[in-house]
Parts: sequence; structure tokens; C-alpha cells
Amino acid sequence: MTNVPLLDLGPQNRALEAQFEAAFRDVLRSNQFIMGPRLEAFEQDCAAFLGVKHAFGVSSGTDALLLALMALGVGEGDEVLIPSFTFFATAGSVARLGATPVWVDVDPHTFNLDLADAARKTGPRARVIMPVHLFGQSCDLDAVQAFAAAHKLRVVEDAAQSMGARWKGRPTMSAGDFGATSFFPSKNLGGMGDSGLVTTQDDALAERARILRVHGMQPKYHHREVGANFRMDPLQAALLHLKLPQLPGYNCARAGNALFYHSALKGRPGVAENRPGADKAAKVLLPVDFSGQGIWNQFTLRVPGGRRDALKAFLTARKIGCEIYYPIPLHRQECFAGAGYRGGDRVPVSERLAGEVLSIPIFPELTPEQRQWVADSLADFASGKAE
Repeated sequence: MTNVPLLDLGPQNRALEAQFEAAFRDVLRSNQFIMGPRLEAFEQDCAAFLGVKHAFGVSSGTDALLLALMALGVGEGDEVLIPSFTFFATAGSVARLGATPVWVDVDPHTFNLDLADAARKTGPRARVIMPVHLFGQSCDLDAVQAFAAAHKLRVVEDAAQSMGARWKGRPTMSAGDFGATSFFPSKNLGGMGDSGLVTTQDDALAERARILRVHGMQPKYHHREVGANFRMDPLQAALLHLKLPQLPGYNCARAGNALFYHSALKGRPGVAENRPGADKAAKVLLPVDFSGQGIWNQFTLRVPGGRRDALKAFLTARKIGCEIYYPIPLHRQECFAGAGYRGGDRVPVSERLAGEVLSIPIFPELTPEQRQWVADSLADFASGKAE
């Protein structure tokens, strides 16, 4: 029996250990611990990587979303269209500003925001649509932009799980008024703690966001409005800067692991791809990269028929790491109960996915033996050997 963790950061970080130690010494000896040239260098290379005019480091992916909404002037009385099936930060950043999240359903195959449902729920107070490129697969950027233009909405791309993903060659974080991503350690470009990035193509929005990032201060000790401390530490920037050139390789390795799972399980009894018209008798549905340029931050199965928890127990018994992302859709979170938010009565796909999804190991350093054990175990479960 092969032990397969859901994620193992050790091999990736050990490969760069000597460079990390040198970067730490460099920052330590510089005595430049807030802002400065190391952060600016990282920001410039991120902007080049993503094909955007402006990129600036912030304190977390959550703060990246919050800062983007603040820079757009979102506040009390405004509505923001968001998917109900995603991580909490998407909704939390809206609610913290006194704005109202509008719960939009998602597509059962891509897991991304359903624009047809968004159209049904767009009201006169809607200001922003916030698509989430979930699990590393880009939304249809052309469709999102067309939708926003038709409804006179601003766009904030929640790309916390998708830095490096593309739609028809266009990188995520490059199409909206703002893009926001996270460098939480589990991301494809993972840091040594919390940090994030905000991007924009708009000079005026960039200037406003940069000022809000430092307490709304411009010039020093002059505050025309209230911002916050959203700065990224230069030490974090220096360490991430070392990993940035490796990101295409990390993403490619994840794609290779995804391809292996599909190849190893093709035609196996009880296994199908999560496509429209998939075999209704299948016990395990494999995720599909419909964009063709995703980065596989997660490899998220659908396990229909109430069997998800059984598969989780089966894999755990075989020492295979797995996790449910996400067991409770946002509209059912206790903190949003009875708050008057719209759309929570009509998100059936989000409800269904919360009871079906299970993510399995996809990290770049999976060994051939590990991923074969995962594939064999899924095949055993799907064929009925777990029963």
C-alpha cells in the first residue's frame, strides 16, 4: 500500500532551499522589511507573466478581492454576483464592505459560474460580477466580458486558484477591471504563508488601489479616504520571485498527472468523464478541462448517487489523501442565514455538487507509483470492489 498525501510541499521547496536561504539572508541584511525593490521586482515579473499593465502584491488572496472591490467603490446598497459554490473569501469580501452577495449557480461540468443564472438574478442594484476560475479552469472570459458590458457591470476575476490558466490564449486576471489571486501555500505558486496579487489594465484603478493598499495615504501622512494595510512583505515577495519561473513547469506537471488519471481510467467500469450526457450509471466522474489551458489546482471528482463519503472513507483507508472542496455552499453558511441575500433558493447545482465533489492528489511531485495507486483505487471503487 502506497501512502499518497493530498499535497506534499516538501519536495518542491527543498529543491529551492539553497536559493530560499540566500534570499532570506539578502532581505535580512538589507533591513528593508516593508515594500521596496524586492517587491517591485516581483510585481513587474508577475505583470509580464500575466500580460497585464499593473500587478501589485498584497497581504492575502482575500485582501486582494477586498482591495479590488474597495477600489471600485463597492459598498452598502450594491449587489455583487458571485457563485455559491466556491471558497468563503469570495462572499466574505463582499459582505465586509456592506454590499450584498447575490448567489449564482454554477455549471455542473466546469464548476464555474452559470451566466444564464446570473442573467436571471441581475437586478438594478448590481454593480459587479465576480467569476471564480475554480480548481484552476478559466471561465469563458469572452462570455463574461460580453455579459458585463450588456448589464453595465464591473468585473473582478477571482483567480485564487488559477494563476497561469488561460482562455483562448488569454491569461486569467487580464480580462476584468481587476484580477485577484492567492499565494496560499497550497496554490500552484505557493508562498511561505499568506499573500496575494491584484492586477488591472486600467491606470486610474491601479493608482487608486495602490493608495488604498497603504491606508489610503498619498502623500505620506495625508489620507483622503480610509484604506487598509494590504501590503505584501518583501521577504514573501523574494521567496515567491524565486518560484515564479518554475510555475509553468509546476502547471505542466499537474496537467501530466491529470492526463495520466484520464488515460489510466479510460474505459474502466463505473468511470466516466464529467461531460454533458455522461453515463448515468457511473460511480466516479472525472473532471474535464473544457478550456484546454487549465492549471489543475485541484483534480475534483463528482461521485453521484450518495457515494461520495464512501469513496472518501475508501481512499482514506488506502492512505490516499482527499478533501471535499466545498461541503457547504455559501448561501447555506450560518453567517449569511436570514440576511436577505438573494438567489439562495435557486442554486440546485451548487447544492448537488456540495454533496458529490471530492478532490484527489494532483500536486506536481506525485511519483509514478503514487498516481498509479490512486488510479487503481478509483477503479476498484468504481467497479464495486469497495462494496
